Amino acid sequence: MPKTMIAIFVAAALISVPVASQVQKPLDIHFIDVEGGQATLVVSPSGESMLVDTGWPGFDGRDADRIVAAARQAGVSKIDYLVITHYHTDHAGGVPQLAARMPVRTFVDHGPTVEQGDAPAKLFTAYTETRAKGRHLQVKPGDKIPIAGVDVQVVAAGGDPIAQPLAGGGAANPLCAQFKAKDPDPSENARSVGTVITFGRFRMIDLGDLTWNKEYDLVCPNNRLGTVDVYLTTHHGLDQSGAPVIVHALHPRVAVMNNGAKKGGSPAAWQVVRSSPGLEDLWQLHYAVDAGRDHNVPEPLIANMDESTSYGIRISARADGSFTVTNGRNGQSKSYGAKNSGSK
Repeated sequence: MPKTMIAIFVAAALISVPVASQVQKPLDIHFIDVEGGQATLVVSPSGESMLVDTGWPGFDGRDADRIVAAARQAGVSKIDYLVITHYHTDHAGGVPQLAARMPVRTFVDHGPTVEQGDAPAKLFTAYTETRAKGRHLQVKPGDKIPIAGVDVQVVAAGGDPIAQPLAGGGAANPLCAQFKAKDPDPSENARSVGTVITFGRFRMIDLGDLTWNKEYDLVCPNNRLGTVDVYLTTHHGLDQSGAPVIVHALHPRVAVMNNGAKKGGSPAAWQVVRSSPGLEDLWQLHYAVDAGRDHNVPEPLIANMDESTSYGIRISARADGSFTVTNGRNGQSKSYGAKNSGSK
């Protein structure tokens, strides 16, 4: 081969290397089946990880084992940030078992529990004893969780909402006029740590088990949150949460319900999500047994048809706002397009 041709091939190879290296990795979000609790693993393009809640204790370490398996599949060997939304057994109960199986670097929470009695004290003590082995970050609304490669904004914590609107938020919410308050909730649910995860033009919201009246505080009289691409149903799709005033204002393209076979997925809450303006799809971790066929999505969009399996749902999001949702049970996958300059 002539020297001039060799020089051209070498130059072309050198040019192609930086182009390939500039291809940005996606943001991966794994909704892990913990039978009606919560365990959501977020893996940043930087490789850092954030786990939101740990599911239940007991069951021979069932939920901790499922989280570890999901983490390994995602190429994660440690949890950089463990966010505990609130101190209920289905969210914080699995912390000691998980920490015994894989390293947890930083524990994130809203501070002390507000619930009294032997059972809440036992749960909180088990958590804080494990937390003492790592770093501790107590957050308040407006704080950020510093996971590299994504923006994780705390929008609710300790019973308080974010004071200033997020980018794209702040508009008046006409749905507030129809809101009907429920009795005040004194439990840990109302103190849930809620976050908005932003990666480029992609946005997802997770409010833990934040309850009805506290959701109102986030979006009335002005919607301080703006809109999102993905809404993780609040409180597993129970009708103590998921008020239309917030779900419809968020205008999600896709919703994911982290329900169990016999927990969450109530017909009323399910209908609020399904009727949200602009919703393209609702995906469920479980078929909700008590809701009946009319209040469950089509079978291809359900990860587990009964409690004999433990499949998850995964979202792979790109900075242009496009993302793909995949059902671990059947490989059913659907892509949602990038946003144009005039989209929400």
